[in-house]
Amino acid sequence: MAAGKQTPRQRMINILYLVLLGLIALNVPENLLDAFKKIGDSLSTSTKNVQSSIDQNYTAFEKHLKDEPEKAKPIYAKAQTATALAKKLYDEVEELKTELVKNSGGMDEATGDYKGRDDMEASERLMIKNEKGAQLRKDILETRSKLLDLVDPKDRAAMSLSLDAQAPPHANGVPEKSWEEAYFGPNIPVAAVMTTLIKIQSDAKNDESAVTKKLLSKFDQAVVNLDKFEAVAVAPTSYVIVGGQPYTAQVFLTASDSHSVPYVTVGGSKLPIVDGKGVYTGSTSSEGIKTWTGTITVKQTDGTVKTYTTAPQTYQVAKPSAVVSPDKMNVLYTGVSNPLSVSAPGIPVEKLHVTISGGGGSLSGSNGHYEAKVTSIGEATVNISAELVKGKVLSLGSTKFRVKRIPDPKAQFGGKSGGSSPAVNLRAQEKLFAKLENFEFDAKFVVKSFKLFVAKPHQDAVVSTSNSAELSPAQKLALSSITPGSTVYFDDIVAVGPDGSQRALDPIIFKAQ
Repeated sequence: MAAGKQTPRQRMINILYLVLLGLIALNVPENLLDAFKKIGDSLSTSTKNVQSSIDQNYTAFEKHLKDEPEKAKPIYAKAQTATALAKKLYDEVEELKTELVKNSGGMDEATGDYKGRDDMEASERLMIKNEKGAQLRKDILETRSKLLDLVDPKDRAAMSLSLDAQAPPHANGVPEKSWEEAYFGPNIPVAAVMTTLIKIQSDAKNDESAVTKKLLSKFDQAVVNLDKFEAVAVAPTSYVIVGGQPYTAQVFLTASDSHSVPYVTVGGSKLPIVDGKGVYTGSTSSEGIKTWTGTITVKQTDGTVKTYTTAPQTYQVAKPSAVVSPDKMNVLYTGVSNPLSVSAPGIPVEKLHVTISGGGGSLSGSNGHYEAKVTSIGEATVNISAELVKGKVLSLGSTKFRVKRIPDPKAQFGGKSGGSSPAVNLRAQEKLFAKLENFEFDAKFVVKSFKLFVAKPHQDAVVSTSNSAELSPAQKLALSSITPGSTVYFDDIVAVGPDGSQRALDPIIFKAQ
């Protein structure tokens, strides 16, 4: 919404507003409307801070009126003209805000927001159809021009005023809409329009501050020029427990003078200054909660020095720690891949180094998710470390696991491990299986050999052997003639699992029906 050279604050606000405005074409979710309110609230807070700077300027003017009235009077008169111009535009916008809120349902006292904040027609009626948007554009450009006229011609090129009403350009550089249609036209909710109006008021105040400070500089007096704005988010903690506490943060705008170097100390020691900010590095040599307070000394517009003190800040230094948790059971099993999740509070998972010792173990995987394979029954240890500082690896701890053999499976024939079964079903089977029941892992066993006993009513049992999971020809022949009342008995069953060891399985007995 501004052309020419822009301040960092102006660019930040413009980009954020245009992004939010672009999203309106897709949808107007509640969180998007909330975002407009937060921007508006931040701008209102920033405007109050700028007013404090303007008041300081006039305090300095009053001192000069007393000390050097002849020089101060014409400069002071220009400053008052700047304030009158800014106030006239500010009040005009305030009236538009009041009318827009009234036409869209008023204020919701419970939420402190506009009742019709999602109304997409109120702005078009007021600003486009009633042509108040065109009048506002004319007044903005006129105010900008008159403010620049108050500054010496040689200083105007360096002035970066926020007020402007140029239509936003399209990708090809040519505007598709007028300024008023782009910001107050169809399908723009009241929440977005109110943010635009609040921004115009903020721009008016910032330009008033910029012009009065430029005029005040004629006295060669030190002036704190709030020309650099930055969005800041401060959270009490970045480490929260799932379901145990909310994550909260303060989001606000800060202002600073890019041409001044403040004097910042902590505990009496001066801090290095980078981009107008003191950089504090706290000690981490011992455990515990550390508290510190910063002190900032700034020269005021009247030449005096004022000291500001931050609220006490705290940080906690703790011993390094890590967490290893098995994803399925509290033991590791031989012959299968055992999934493990590894994490360390406050340390990115990609910086973790994980190894395993004991149990003939090996690990694969990365970024907190691993597969452990073990071969020896007993105990294995998972070790965790991290390279928090380049070239320095810090041990974060270790976790021990019991290593067990996979449980024995059960033999199955025709999907059952014994009991009654139709003779026709038993005759149709060709293979004996070994299945694990109620086991979390996908472990497969293969039957290597077994004996089959078939006993028909009033006849001796027929015994035959197979050296695989398949029925031998003799066994198939014995089963093919069973009748109801026959007994089918599997014994000496041997199976091999993924760990390679042979297992002797329990026998199974069927009664043919």
